[in-house]
Amino acid sequence: MTPKAVFWDMDGTLVDSEPLHEAALVAAMRSAGLVPPENLHERVLGVAAWPVYEMMRDEFGLALPFDDWIMRKYEHYLPLVEGLKPRPGAIEIFTELREKGVAQAVVSNSDRMIVDANLSMVGLIYPGMKTISRNDVREGKPQAEPFLRAAYLADVDPAHAMAIDDSWPGAMAGLAAGMKTIFWPEKPMHGPPGAVVINSAEELRAELDL
Repeated sequence: MTPKAVFWDMDGTLVDSEPLHEAALVAAMRSAGLVPPENLHERVLGVAAWPVYEMMRDEFGLALPFDDWIMRKYEHYLPLVEGLKPRPGAIEIFTELREKGVAQAVVSNSDRMIVDANLSMVGLIYPGMKTISRNDVREGKPQAEPFLRAAYLADVDPAHAMAIDDSWPGAMAGLAAGMKTIFWPEKPMHGPPGAVVINSAEELRAELDL
């Protein structure tokens, strides 16, 4: 049965932006004299900007203030957006749900400027569209607040909504919000207990009864 509302993560779920974020982070680290660790991708996937900054500061000795650091990263990221691609099948499903009248929102741990840049680049923007960025909540994922904010804006009981995310922090946020949570990782892996793990757009369509 198709849920009353579907709330999508952005980076890695709707758009294939995780490689861009990693490339920008690596470039920003090197420009600050830091050496990126081999497991950087796993450590930062789905994590908001402030916890990543704390890791850079506490473990790698980053001396820049947060505002200077995040602008440095975004200066590397924004030029890469021209090459941004949708995740195969995701935006097609988003569009089909919209045509069916299903309430939807994009729920991201990224800053507003990144949310707007990414969605504009892939053409996923229209009047009345609901998007929740890290700037719009007090606590980002893995806390429930971002997905609960989406349910509030959509005027939908969280129990009647579905959260879709590619990262553990995001899936944990969906579960904490009391939503059916679909964990759609970049590559096959186990998900948080309670999440439904899928590995393709076809499996997502089946979960949505499309």
